[in-house]
Amino acid sequence: MPRFDSNPHIRVGGFAPVSFTDRPDQIVATVFCQGCPWDCGYCHNPDLIPRDGGIAYDWQAILRFLETRRGLLDGVVFSGGEPLLQRGLPCAMREVRALGYHVGLHTGGAYPARMAEVLPLLDWVGFDIKAGAQDYARVTGVPGSAIRAHESLRLLRESGVAFETRTTLDPQVFDDAAMTRLRADLTRLGLDGHRLQAYRNIGIRPTG
Repeated sequence: MPRFDSNPHIRVGGFAPVSFTDRPDQIVATVFCQGCPWDCGYCHNPDLIPRDGGIAYDWQAILRFLETRRGLLDGVVFSGGEPLLQRGLPCAMREVRALGYHVGLHTGGAYPARMAEVLPLLDWVGFDIKAGAQDYARVTGVPGSAIRAHESLRLLRESGVAFETRTTLDPQVFDDAAMTRLRADLTRLGLDGHRLQAYRNIGIRPTG
């Protein structure tokens, strides 16, 4: 796969031509968008946090690859990083839909207005709830991030797009009190089937 940045619609920092895990019950290709406004310590893709990091993949080359996989893949998932950081994301999603693919999104909901813009283009969303509202900034490093995330989640729930929510249990954040606050928020939000993900120290940045 060519990895030269030829003025793409979106900055892509990684590409998985096939994945059985990035969307439930589908075989997908995964586009890893470069850049994230948050700085979660447990992030297993830390190389994707800098907005201008890495060597950008050629978006047009990815589209050409996807043309050859029609009928073999069910869909394409935009992951990251934070895909909503990419202003060209709606255009990229339309191009993928034009090839006949379902479109999925992994997001933390950092940009509610952009979330609203892409929801009509989506078939499924994997939404990361970082913590209870009181603990969000401890995870993301950004004050006010819970407000943005909860607004994006509200828009998602009202849209009717299929979704799942999940939380990674970072042991540096989730003591008993933080777990109690998370459970209280999930109850208040009425989220059934929320998935708790085990913390993994593989691929994360060293802390000392």
